[in-house]
Amino acid sequence: MIGNRKVKASRERRTVAAGAPSSKSSNAMWGGRFTLGPAEIMERINASIGFDRRMYRQDIRGSIAHCEMLVKQGIVSAADGRKIIAGLRRIEGEIEAGNFTFSTRLEDIHMNVEARLSQLIGDAAGRLHTARSRNDQVALDVRLWVRDAIDRVEGLLRDLQAALIDRAEEHAATIMPGFTHLQTAQPVTFGHHLMAYVEMFGRDRSRFADCRRRMNESPLGAAALAGSPHPIDNHDTAKALGFDRPMANSLDAVSDRDYALEFMAAATICAVHVSRLSEEIIIWCSAPFRFIALSDAFTTGSSIMPQKRNPDAAELARAKTGRILGDFTALAVVMKGLPLTYGKDMQEDKEPIFDAADSLELSLAAMAGMVRDLKANDERMRAVAAADYSTATDLADWLVRSLGLPFRQAHHVTGRLVALAVSKGADLGALPLEDMQAIEPAITKDVYRALTVEASVAARANFGGTAPRNVKKAVAAARRRFLSERKSPT
Repeated sequence: MIGNRKVKASRERRTVAAGAPSSKSSNAMWGGRFTLGPAEIMERINASIGFDRRMYRQDIRGSIAHCEMLVKQGIVSAADGRKIIAGLRRIEGEIEAGNFTFSTRLEDIHMNVEARLSQLIGDAAGRLHTARSRNDQVALDVRLWVRDAIDRVEGLLRDLQAALIDRAEEHAATIMPGFTHLQTAQPVTFGHHLMAYVEMFGRDRSRFADCRRRMNESPLGAAALAGSPHPIDNHDTAKALGFDRPMANSLDAVSDRDYALEFMAAATICAVHVSRLSEEIIIWCSAPFRFIALSDAFTTGSSIMPQKRNPDAAELARAKTGRILGDFTALAVVMKGLPLTYGKDMQEDKEPIFDAADSLELSLAAMAGMVRDLKANDERMRAVAAADYSTATDLADWLVRSLGLPFRQAHHVTGRLVALAVSKGADLGALPLEDMQAIEPAITKDVYRALTVEASVAARANFGGTAPRNVKKAVAAARRRFLSERKSPT
C-alpha cells in the first residue's frame, strides 16, 4: 500500500507539473475568471478524458495541421511551429508507449495534450490555440474519428462479403428449403440464400460511403462559433486533413452531429442484417434443423449439459444490435432539443459513437469468421427442401405452361392434388398418374419431371432467381462489384 501511495503521489506531481491545477487552486485553463477549484462532483461530471482519450491521434493530427497553417499564414513563427510539432509528435509517442499520465482535472484529451505540450516546450505551446476553440477542435476530432471508423467498417464489410461469396460459390447447387413465415415454401439453393446477404451488406457499404462523403468537410476555423479574426486559411487545413472542403457555416460547424447520427443509423441497419444472419445460423445449428454445424472456435458448451454445443458467437452478434440501436437513440435524444451552437450536452456524443463502432466491428469480424467456419449438411437440407409439398408451385406452373390453364385454376387443381397426397401420406411426385388425372384429365406423365427439387431450382433461371447457373453468374458479378478492387469509401 505504501508503495502504491508513492506511485500515485509521483503521478500526481507529474500531472501538476504538466499544467494540471491542484484541487485547492483555481483551474489554470480558465485563467482569472474562476478563483475556486471545482467541486469533486463537478470535476467528475465534467471530465471526459476517461473516454475521449481514444481520439488522441485525431487530436494531434488536427493540431499539427492547424499549426502548419498558422506558420504559413505568418501567425506563428516557423521556430515556434517546429517546437510545437515536435512536441506533439513526442506526446503521441508517449501515449502510444503507455507513458502518458492522463488527468481528469484537465477534463479532456485536448487539455491533457496542451498541458503536456506546455511542459515540454514552454510558452510556445500557448500559441497553438490561436484562432481555435475547443468547440471546433472537438468537432474536428470526432469527425476524424468517425471517418476512420467508417474506413474500418468498410474493410470488415468487404471481408464479410468475400466470405459469403466464397461459400455461395461452393454451394451454388446445394439445395435447401426456402421459407416464408418460417414455413417451408419452395426449394432454393444455399448459395442463393447466402448471396442475399452479400446484397444486404453491399447496401450497408453504400450507406457508410454516403455518410463519409457527406461528412467530409472540416469544421476547423469556426473557432468558438463565429469564425476567427485572424487571417487563417481553413481551406488549407481542410486539404491537409483529407477533407473535401471546409464547412460553409461556422455555427453549423461546431454544432453539427448529423454525421455521427448518420453513422450510427447506418450501423444500426447493418447490425440488423448481422442479427438476421445470426438468427438463421442459430436456427440452422439447432437439432430440429441440423442444416449446418459450427466448430469449437465459435461455439461453447454447457456448464451442466455435456452434450450441448451453443452458437454463442452468433447469439452475441445478434444481441449487439440492441446496443447499437440504443447508442443511436441516446445521441438522437441528446441532440433533439439543442439550440445553436455548442452545448456541453454534446460531450455525451462520444461514448455512444465509440460503443456503436466497437460493437459493429466486433460483430462483423465474428460473422465473417462464422461464415468461413460453418459446415453445411447438404443431405439434410435437401431432405427438408423436398418435404412438405415444396414443389406444389412447380406443379401449378407446369399446369399453366403445359396445359394452358389460367393460374387461378391451376392453383385450385394443385390444391386438390396436395390434399389427395396428404390423405395418402405421399409426396406429390409419388401420386399415381391416374390419381392425378382423376382431378385433371389433361395431366401427362411429363408432370413428374417438374416435381423434383432439382428441377424446381433449375427452372428459376430468370435474373435474380435461385437456379445454380444464376448463382454462379451472381457470384462472378459480385466479385466484380464488391471485391475486384478496394473501393474508395468516397
